[in-house]
Amino acid sequence: MIRSTVRCLFLALCFSPCIVNAADARPNVIVFIADDVSWNDFGCYGNPQARTPNIDRLAAGGLRLDQAYLTASSCSPSRASMITGRYPHNNGPASELHLPIAANLPWFPERLRDAGYYTALSGKNHMSVGKLEPGQSARPKAFDLIDRGRNKNNGGGHANWVRIAKDRPRDKPFFFWYAAYDAHRAWDGDRQWDAKKYGPRHTPESVRVPKFLVDDLPTRQDLASYYNEVTRFDYFVGEVVQELAEQKVLDNTLILVLADNGRPFPRAKTRLHDSGMKTALVAHWPATIKPGEVSDSLVSAIDIAPTVLSVAGAEIPETVQGVSMLPLFSDPSATIRRYAFSEHNWHDFEAHGRSIRDGRFLFIQNNRPQFPWQGPADSVNSPSHEQLRLQRDGNKLTAAQQDVFTAPRPAEELYLVDADPDQLNNLIDDKRYAADADRLRKLLDEWSVATGDTVPDQISSDSFDRETGDRLPIAKNAFRGTPAGTQRNATTVNNPGPR
Repeated sequence: MIRSTVRCLFLALCFSPCIVNAADARPNVIVFIADDVSWNDFGCYGNPQARTPNIDRLAAGGLRLDQAYLTASSCSPSRASMITGRYPHNNGPASELHLPIAANLPWFPERLRDAGYYTALSGKNHMSVGKLEPGQSARPKAFDLIDRGRNKNNGGGHANWVRIAKDRPRDKPFFFWYAAYDAHRAWDGDRQWDAKKYGPRHTPESVRVPKFLVDDLPTRQDLASYYNEVTRFDYFVGEVVQELAEQKVLDNTLILVLADNGRPFPRAKTRLHDSGMKTALVAHWPATIKPGEVSDSLVSAIDIAPTVLSVAGAEIPETVQGVSMLPLFSDPSATIRRYAFSEHNWHDFEAHGRSIRDGRFLFIQNNRPQFPWQGPADSVNSPSHEQLRLQRDGNKLTAAQQDVFTAPRPAEELYLVDADPDQLNNLIDDKRYAADADRLRKLLDEWSVATGDTVPDQISSDSFDRETGDRLPIAKNAFRGTPAGTQRNATTVNNPGPR
């Protein structure tokens, strides 16, 4: 651990703007973000049916992190956490879907631009800055270039990735935030499929059906369409990597590949369980990371911001609650954190859940146990959810499938993650683990107090029907309540709590 810390400091000094004379000596960085992809839907994470050869090669040539967790299984709150290095409730309204990040909080690409990096965002953005308070200055520019990454033949957000890499200024190091719309519903990858590029479409027979879904043709076809989008995302990751190799800058480029939340299926997206909150995370940097490395150390999505800033030798704002992953790049067995915390706030439906992981256990607190965790509206509208409803109405659900409809739910859940990777066996009432539950409960309470978390008295309510997924006939924003942490001014709290 000491050697890792020394190496981390050495790297930071080497790449400090005060020491580096030539801008191109500093590492480039690309963060590839898939949309709505569960951690085990990449081939390198053990899915034999997933076709992700380019990401698999990056993992084989770099570091695969096997215990990486998001702070929210919800698109914009998750991305806001990554870009600020803060927990969702510490980002203000951005803890809930489609709302802005508090204006007092810096985004890490701002610091990269200040340090002389060329910065670009291409694809899904989903982030914005909130209203300025009296006395606040406008936020500095985070990206030199922003585009949606789409054209008439490509709705996946990656249409311009290679061109941006080609057209970048050659006298500056670069940072690219490449965020796909793949694999968000409604499957435009099927309509835009190019077999010459992506290979044959996935077939219903070729997919892997989780225990909590119905194994039938409609569900398998739904999953095949999802797999197609995962493969399309992988293709464009490969195209960018090839371009970097041709430019002879691949060795000095840190590449991170991850997703913002789990697959858009029942018991995945918006869940605090691994199917929603765990992410694949591949780090590739030939100049520093040895090939074929695997780490079982806990990391959080809020650790991305300090990692990238450390790599660039840029200043890390005091608002960042994460820790740098640099020690893991030289020693994958190093420990940078003991706990990973996640939260579930409003995403189409009223919710307030919190969780803590310690590498062995997952402990969940649900402050709205009266409601089912059926998933977001796009999942409730899916063929896969419809098949679950049909099985439910025919009294044919297994216990794993029934979980999607269970209400009331347990207020607390405890799982041994290695023995129960799908988290189907709740151990909260098992006396053998009572001490573990009590320890994690106290740590979660300590984290909530330290970070200024709250359960709002007036919480955002449902804006969709939980049974059909249809939008409710209510006035625009009438469902919005007070975001978590507002009562304690959590946007001004920088304490990370236990880690």
